[in-house]
This record gives sequence, structure tokens and C-alpha cells, in this order.
Amino acid sequence: MTPDLVPADVAAALSAAGMPPAVFFMEVASTNDYALCLADLGAPEFTAVLADVQRAGRGRRGRTWFSPPGAGMYLSVVVRGGGLDSQLPLLTMAAGVAVADAVTGVSGVPVELKWPNDLVIGRPWRKLAGILCEASSLGTPRAAVVVGIGVNLDRAAYPREVADRATSLAAECDLPVGRADLVAACLVQLRARVADLRANETTAVLDRWRVHGRAGLDQAPVRWTDERGACRGIAYGVDDRGALLVRRAGPVGHPPEGESLERLIAGDVEWELLSRV
Repeated sequence: MTPDLVPADVAAALSAAGMPPAVFFMEVASTNDYALCLADLGAPEFTAVLADVQRAGRGRRGRTWFSPPGAGMYLSVVVRGGGLDSQLPLLTMAAGVAVADAVTGVSGVPVELKWPNDLVIGRPWRKLAGILCEASSLGTPRAAVVVGIGVNLDRAAYPREVADRATSLAAECDLPVGRADLVAACLVQLRARVADLRANETTAVLDRWRVHGRAGLDQAPVRWTDERGACRGIAYGVDDRGALLVRRAGPVGHPPEGESLERLIAGDVEWELLSRV
């Protein structure tokens, strides 16, 4: 598959930010899939794949990511191993911080993070962006993680099942936000947060994540499903490996002395007072 010519505004923004040129497609099945192929072929770190349209964009747990023409930023970035391939949860959270800071920096719109990988805004939460990290060739010299980022830029006719829970920067921001500026800002922020992880500055990354995600962490009631079935409880924060800390249903307040918190490392969690049910 032959890439298309990179739009001039994107090329200029990346050059000004000191980032390498992106691979661009007018239309592609999935930017993540193409980036994973490039990673396997030895593409350098921070190779970025950008598309106008995805025919088969995806989010977590195999869900479809709605990717219509002209309505979003569909971007995937190759991050090389360097030990990060074994820290996928932390890299996902670092990417969340990077995208949240990039979106706010470019648009002025204050966003929040919903564990583990969504950018949300408003009350109840409306989803603005999602992040999907996928590993490639783990345990080999070509180990890499592809960070997929989807941001809703413009209003679109969202599928019925998500229409009341999705939003866009155009709907939330007084001024238009250019895709080129957001692509460059996301890459610059991602590069900085990856550098933090490699320098073992994980506390700085997690503290920044907690700032963006504080609404859902401080004794917020949550629901989730695990091997024991449907569960309810209280969220108390994220630990130093990116897991969500919860206590199963009981009175709101600090856990009784000696009672341990459970770690959720994956799965779907709903915030009872923040999510639109």
C-alpha cells in the first residue's frame, strides 16, 4: 500500500516541532495495523501514521472506533522497546497525559482522564478521545509498542450506541482546532512523557495523570465486572503501576485499618456519578 502525500500543514507543523515526517493516507483500514507493520520492518521510533479515514479503526477490547472523513485525528506512533514494552499500562497512562496536555494546550479546553485510556469532558462525561497501545515483537530486538490516538475534532453523526456519550473539540471549543497543530503537539508531548518513563520518572507521569483523572479517583463509586460477576465499589486512586485501586461495596470513606484495596489492571469500569449510563 502506497502512502499519500502528507498535507502541507501537517508537514510544516511537524518540521517546526522537530519531529520526523509522518506517513499519511487519505484512507486506510487501521493506522495501528499499518504502524505495527512498519515497526516489524524496523521503522525508527516516533514514526507516525496519520489518516483522513479509517475503514476498520478500533478501540479497546476490539470495539470499532468511528473514523469518518474530516471528523477526527487518527494517529498511530511507533515507540521502540527500551524496556517500555513490559510497561504497557504505564505507557498507556503516559500517552493519556500527553494527549490531554496536547489537547488543552492547543484548544484551551480542560479535559479529564478516565481510567485507563479515555479523554472525557463535562458532566456527565462525554468521550472526546481514546488511546490504544499494542505491542509488537516482544522479546526481540525489534520490540515496539504502537500508540494509537483517536481524537474527535469535528461534529459527526455518531453511531446511535455512542451518540449521547461522544463529543468533539468543535462542539466544546469556541475556536476551530487544526489537525496539524494537534498532531504535532501530541507527538511532542508523547516524546517527553516517554523520556520521563525511560528516566524512571514514573511518579511524575502518574502524578500528572492523577491531576487529569482526579474526579474519578477520590472515593468515587464505580461498577465493574470480573470473574466473580458484576461488582460495585469505591475508587481510591491509581497505584505506581497504573492499576485502579478499588474497595468493594461498603460505606464511603477510608478503608478500615488492615483492609487492603484491590487492583484492577484491565476491563470496563463505569463511574456511577460521572458516566452517562
